[in-house]
Amino acid sequence: MNALDLLIHLLNFIAPAFFVALILAVLFRLAMRKHSRAHSLWRQCAITGAAGTLVLVAGLLVFGGDGRMATYAALVLVCGSVQFVLLRGWRD
Repeated sequence: MNALDLLIHLLNFIAPAFFVALILAVLFRLAMRKHSRAHSLWRQCAITGAAGTLVLVAGLLVFGGDGRMATYAALVLVCGSVQFVLLRGWRD
């Protein structure tokens, strides 16, 4: 496997985490318009995407392979929890 193939595999591995992060950040901005300027959209995506990537790595280590439904369920729960924590911080 050359470097380009490795890069493509890594990007495809973390793509679900950042897709979920982007969807949650955009939906959060639509739902909470008055708090939308507390953090930038990219910062929200980066924080949530990093947490999601850690979940995917943990799922890879626990299950010995990626793409398990339990890992994706944990991904959605963790990303939603991170957005909730960000929401709680913005209300103060």
